[in-house]
Formats: sequence, C-alpha cells, structure tokens
Amino acid sequence: MYKAILILVLFFSTSAYAQELKARVSVISNRVANNVDKKTFQTLQTALDNFVNNRKWSADNFAQQEKIDCSFLLNLESTDEANVYKGSLTIQSARPIFNSTYVSPIINFQDNDLIFKYAEFQQLEFNDNRVSGTDPDVSNLTAVFAYYINIILGMDYDSFSPRGGDPFFQKAQNIVNNAPEGKNISGWKAFDGTRNRYWLAENLLNSRYTIIHDAIYSYYRQGMDKLYDEEANARIQILNVLNLLNNLNTENPNTMIMQFFFQGKMQELINVFSKASPPDKSRALEFLQKLDVPNAPKYKEALK
Repeated sequence: MYKAILILVLFFSTSAYAQELKARVSVISNRVANNVDKKTFQTLQTALDNFVNNRKWSADNFAQQEKIDCSFLLNLESTDEANVYKGSLTIQSARPIFNSTYVSPIINFQDNDLIFKYAEFQQLEFNDNRVSGTDPDVSNLTAVFAYYINIILGMDYDSFSPRGGDPFFQKAQNIVNNAPEGKNISGWKAFDGTRNRYWLAENLLNSRYTIIHDAIYSYYRQGMDKLYDEEANARIQILNVLNLLNNLNTENPNTMIMQFFFQGKMQELINVFSKASPPDKSRALEFLQKLDVPNAPKYKEALK
C-alpha cells in the first residue's frame, strides 16, 4: 500500500514539474469549405494542445509558475486536395518581468507558409531523429510546431542567461535540415523567401550575428528586469542594447532576426523611453526609426 502511494506521489510531483509551456492553441476554420465537417478542427485543436503542452521539450523541469506563456493561432483554408489545408500560424510568447505583474512580448510572428494533411483523429507524431516522417504532408504540421516551440524555448532561455538558448536553436536547425519535402511544402529552404524558418534559424546560429544573443540577455536581465528598482540605469542599459543592434544592423542590413526581435515590442519601448531625458529620448528615437522601420512614424509621434 505504501509503495502504491509513493508511486502516485512521484507521478504527480513529476507531472507538476515537467512540461515547459503554458500554451493556448486555437484553430480557426472560417475559410475552410463548408463540405468539411467543422468538428475535424475541434479535434485538431485538442490534439495540438496536447502535443504542445503535454510533451517534454527539454531536460529541465518547470514549476507551474515557471512555465512559458505562449500561444499558437492556426488559421486555415481549404485546398483542392482532400484533407489538405494551408494557412498561417501566429506564434506569440511572453516573459514575466521581475518585481511586476507585467509580461514582455518576446515573440510575435506570423508564418504564412504552412500546408499539411490531416484527417480527424489522426495521431500527431514527431520524432527528432526522423523529422520528415513517413508522409511529409502529414508530418509538416508537427515539424512546424516543434520548430517554433524550440524557438520559443531558445528565446526565453537567452533572456535569462547568456547564450542559454543555443541548444534549442540547434534543435530548430536540425528540424530545418531534416524538414519534410513535398511539392507544396515551403518555408524550410533558403530559396523559399527571405523571412522564413530557414533564415530565422540561420540568423540565430550565424557567428556574424552573435551580438543578438547578448542583446536579448541585456535587454531583459540588465534592462527590463531592473526597471522597478533602478529605472534610470535600466533605461540606459536598454539604450545600450539599441546601440548594439544599430551597429549590427549597419554592418548586416535587412536581417530577419532584427525584424523578429522588434515585432510586438513597439508599445513597450515607447513606454520605456517616454520618461527618458530629452537627450536619451532623442537617441532612442534615432535608433528605433532605423531598427523598426514599419513603426517609425509611431515612434516619432510618441517620442517627439
């Protein structure tokens, strides 16, 4: 009897300190043809939720309050082939900031190159050693999700320790190298575009861009995490990060990682520098207009 109780205690303790993610998964099927049973996508949503949240993605154990807050929004439409769907996947993740209730966006990205085959109740499988599986059209869905899960983990680890995310970026690169191949599958190759899974993993592991990892760590641990206790100094640290990124951007313009870093951070950066001294506010504005070009007018209006 004692042994049985001990096994149960160990089981629940391991379960409570296991999975890394606290993810919300949503599947939108408004654009799928009416001849497809919409219950299929409710089943898919449940299966993806289990795939993301109940699978172990690292060797570390996470307490409930340590789990990474993230979301996946899969927006689908029909294709001419039965049980084959294409669409976009929006990935978001956030990180809590010390001594506050605020969570900072780390990832806010939309991947528009997703196509896969799925029949209701089909099992979702993924194997690190056999990414492409037996049917590329089927395995592409789980390969894409596994790829972005490793990117989420890598970015989060980078924000807490110098180069902490490297093992996960390597796993993401392994998925790229062994990705499913098919006539309609895209996003895994250099020639598929300039803003895709290939280039994101490449940028994160390219030795020319290593400063990005220092920037991520400094932005969070020396900047955002110290805003409560050392606001002025923390703001200077974030300004130093912008200076580092500006130098990187000058030497290597139009990299994907630069756009990836800034997506979702506009309002956060405006809030940080709206209270800065006029010289620091001016410098921040100069950097931000160069680094986050799509939002340059908003920075100019808010930080003038």
